[in-house]
Amino acid sequence: MTELHPLSSDTAARLRAAGLDPAAVERLVRAAVEEDLLGGIDVTSAATIPAGQRSVATFGARRAGVVAGLPVAAAVIDVVCGDDVSEVAYLVADGDRVAAGDAVARVVAPTRAMLTAERTALNLLCHLSGVATLTRRWVDAVEGTGAQVRDTRKTTPGLRALEKYAVRCGGGVNHRMGLSDAALVKDNHVAAAGGVAAAFERVRALAATITVEIEVDSIDGLREALAAGADLVLLDNFDPAAMRTAVAHRDVHAPAVRLEASGGLTLAVAREVAETGVDFIAVGELTHSAPVLDLGLDLETVVAGRSGRRLIRWCRRRRPP
Repeated sequence: MTELHPLSSDTAARLRAAGLDPAAVERLVRAAVEEDLLGGIDVTSAATIPAGQRSVATFGARRAGVVAGLPVAAAVIDVVCGDDVSEVAYLVADGDRVAAGDAVARVVAPTRAMLTAERTALNLLCHLSGVATLTRRWVDAVEGTGAQVRDTRKTTPGLRALEKYAVRCGGGVNHRMGLSDAALVKDNHVAAAGGVAAAFERVRALAATITVEIEVDSIDGLREALAAGADLVLLDNFDPAAMRTAVAHRDVHAPAVRLEASGGLTLAVAREVAETGVDFIAVGELTHSAPVLDLGLDLETVVAGRSGRRLIRWCRRRRPP
């Protein structure tokens, strides 16, 4: 079996600074690496690479995009390589735009262990960078309108915290993290409770201070939600003309209430929707359909011997030599 290791103090600190729980990330990474190893060893790397060999390897972008998840990739390296990692150089920051050919991180570690960690590190880094890249496209599309791009709970099971972090790296904002930190009263809740007002009152009775958002599909529904006391109203499948009507009604009758557009929105109509005056645009595809950003890991040089000291370096972006 392959021995796995704890996170380095540097990686843990970077994850905390990113708003991520180092223990949760370590559990996820361990599960992913164990899934890849299937209880055994990396047969190919063990057979082809001398036990004492060490290498310099570079993570690089093969397409333009926005990077997210560098400390998560570092967590994979930590878990597989442990204290044998002698250097981690962060060449860009999460949230930075990169061009094809840009190096994003460089690692010096045992070649065998590094290649064992490669696919898991890239799976996470490419996925999270893809989420950040797609989010940035939406954010750029609505720039200057005042509308913010928000994610949803349509996330990959087990990856919600990481995917929502990637949305933040792309310039978006997070909706609720789970079912307990905010209420979203949808059509099924309304039907079960016997009406919008009844549903709202029951939520308030259970959680007096929680933010309550109510989903509506018509201007009449909006009036009912505002009368009930909603903090936010989700405009489900409104066309832009109906959104403008909803914004005008809100501005007169409940200017403190925020409005969120939702339902089948595409990047092609993002700016038109934002210009209606809504406060948020809910985009499920940020997390459920973002294509990966193509990044790779390439060995640059093989270095002899073993360093007993871990060096963490921060550099600004530079292209690989």
